[in-house]
Amino acid sequence: MRSSIKGLICALAALVAGAQFAQAQSAISKIVVPFAPGGGQDVLARVIAPELGTLLGETFIIDNRAGAGGALGASVVARSKPDGTTLLMAASSHTISAALDRKTPFDPVKDFTAVAHIGTGAYILLVNAELPVKSVADLIAYAKANPRRLNYASAGVGSATHLAMAYFASSAGIDIVHVPFKSTAEAANSLIGGDTKLLIVPTLGSQAFVANPALRLLAVVSKNRIPTFPDTPTVSESGLPGFEFTSWFGLLGPANLPADVTLKINSAVAKVVAMPHVAANIAQQGIEPQTQSPAQFNELLTNNYAAMKTIMNTVGLGGE
Repeated sequence: MRSSIKGLICALAALVAGAQFAQAQSAISKIVVPFAPGGGQDVLARVIAPELGTLLGETFIIDNRAGAGGALGASVVARSKPDGTTLLMAASSHTISAALDRKTPFDPVKDFTAVAHIGTGAYILLVNAELPVKSVADLIAYAKANPRRLNYASAGVGSATHLAMAYFASSAGIDIVHVPFKSTAEAANSLIGGDTKLLIVPTLGSQAFVANPALRLLAVVSKNRIPTFPDTPTVSESGLPGFEFTSWFGLLGPANLPADVTLKINSAVAKVVAMPHVAANIAQQGIEPQTQSPAQFNELLTNNYAAMKTIMNTVGLGGE
């Protein structure tokens, strides 16, 4: 009798454990991408989601919530339950939008938990190939000799592509005209067609632009040269010493995400980014894989927001 009861208890325990395991395996979490499918953050989310899901025993779905320059998707995460099942694939646009507009319905730092930094992305400076410049020094000289004769495209007022070029123009002391579009693709098409002459874009997804014979890659807008374009000089070394503009990429959760949940996801992301095939894929997108602790990432987020507000005020776009 005792053996049969013991067997029954073991069978029930195994059944419960199996049910719990199946429930864990079927758990669904989501990574909110605050832009349309196909963009840089969307690509990055889809690179890490499968491996992250495997490590955490969950299924991660990608939820594209485009609108309001990324504020719509970010708001969804800010209002979500702080349990780790809803994360935001964020980038520097997260702090840029808030620095630009005081009416943004969230604080980009206080209303979020810095969960996991993934990497740093550079930008590149492209010009229409018919423009008679071969270096940043040439470009600055040409712009000074022809004030307001040059124009530049962007993905919209307040976008990173707008802010980067406005900051470049302010730092170089040149007067060029801004022509905003609705997306980076539209801005690039205007550059290819010659309607605009200059454009700064993220390296993430830029290979097609660089390969187009109608465009010329002039410089990398980062502190150091990057593996994606190793023979291309930086803006700093080719005409404007000290200038750089980079982007961070990482996962944010809603405020008050428990420390144990944050650390669990952070540890899993670090393992995913360290996987050779994932690291290679991220690097191919023009992002330098780089993980940090939650505390380090929160410090980066805080400092970046302050820096973006400073740059916004420098170029006359400040929201405060």
